Amino acid sequence: MSKLLIKNARAIVTCDTEDRVLTGQSILIDGSKIVALGEDLAADNAEVINAQEMFVYPGLVNSHHHLLQAFSRNIPQIQAFELFDWLLFLYNVWTNVTPDYLYYSSMVAMGEFIKYGGTTMFDHHFAFPRGKGRNMIDRQFEAAEALGLRFHAGRSCFTRGKKEGGLPPDDLVETLDEVLEDSLRVVERYHDPGEFSMRQVVLAPCSPFSVDSDVMIESAKLARDKKVRLHTHLAETLDEEKYCLETYGKRPLAWAEDCGWVGSDVWYAHGIHFTDEEIDILSQTQTGVAHCPVSNMKISSGIAKIPQMLEKNVPVGLAVDGCGSNDASNLMADIKIGYLLHRLNSSNKAPTGYQILKLATVGSAKLLGRNDIGSISVGKAADLFMINVSRLELVGALLDPAAFLATVGYSRPVDFTIINGKIVCKDGKLTGVDEEIIKEQAAQEVAKVYNRF
Repeated sequence: MSKLLIKNARAIVTCDTEDRVLTGQSILIDGSKIVALGEDLAADNAEVINAQEMFVYPGLVNSHHHLLQAFSRNIPQIQAFELFDWLLFLYNVWTNVTPDYLYYSSMVAMGEFIKYGGTTMFDHHFAFPRGKGRNMIDRQFEAAEALGLRFHAGRSCFTRGKKEGGLPPDDLVETLDEVLEDSLRVVERYHDPGEFSMRQVVLAPCSPFSVDSDVMIESAKLARDKKVRLHTHLAETLDEEKYCLETYGKRPLAWAEDCGWVGSDVWYAHGIHFTDEEIDILSQTQTGVAHCPVSNMKISSGIAKIPQMLEKNVPVGLAVDGCGSNDASNLMADIKIGYLLHRLNSSNKAPTGYQILKLATVGSAKLLGRNDIGSISVGKAADLFMINVSRLELVGALLDPAAFLATVGYSRPVDFTIINGKIVCKDGKLTGVDEEIIKEQAAQEVAKVYNRF
């Protein structure tokens, strides 16, 4: 197995259980694993990276995303829309999704994610237009493998369309049997629960206003039988809350509870409009929340009670959300914006810059059920990224490496991204694919989408 020695780092922000920041120390990687941390490390036949001017961080873990939205970004008509109107416009775009569309949109978004320090991504894919092919998730795994990305696929669905009182168009609606059959297929084909797994599957019916209770209940049964995790959107907007009260006669969390959707194997995207009592339920059941600060701001959905959730020990991770509600796949940017949002809203009760970094690493890893990623520790997967901080614009900004990404921020591709012990991005360029070829092919695919506007 190949060895990699990251030598004499200016700072290693470990995000470990002791919150150590190591200076002048080295990291030895053997195959996919970190095998040593310390001074004066050496290894025969190891590739050596001189890290004297580098800040080294654990790879970022994105706990909620929509890769299909890479091809529905920056659309002028919807820049001022809130969620329901925004979705009603974009559903008509997503009726055009094909396996090729999803492969190239995934390549674009995954590639950006890696370039900005991302190493593990969860995607929540819900669009399966009739007659367009069933191998959508398969193409996502294909893209992730080509890039070297650690990928968790959420097999989502719509089962409540317009004629049933939901939001999505009927062309995107699946039956309960169709959803369960394909969910089982994807789990049995791709889910790898082992240590350092590069591919896992999550069952993830989309949202209270696009699915029915039956698919929630049956997906929970299937997930627990197959020992995979559960994910959905919940408590994202006041419109959703009103919809649940009118349709189910109860608030979103109460409906989810009735469907069996609480517990340490469940996490929700957004979680903005939980009451204090509902946050207590999340804490007691260890049900998690993927915090999407940039998306929540763009869609004007609100500010999640993250300081209160952290105080109550609710599992919280950081997430980009869809490329089209962000409009990027850059989790590093969410670290700074999330930090500033909560400083503005909560002052000295807000998470520190370092705490926000931990949401994007060990916090998100916990939501995904992973204890083998998220920190730079002996025995953990060799997932990390490195930034050369010897730059004019960073002079005087380097006193606190642990808070640096939140307080100062970094707005260019990183120097190295390493996933499972392999260099997948070097000097801001992906190493696993020919970017120029992928860019041209993706541009041809996205032109088909834009030509329909």
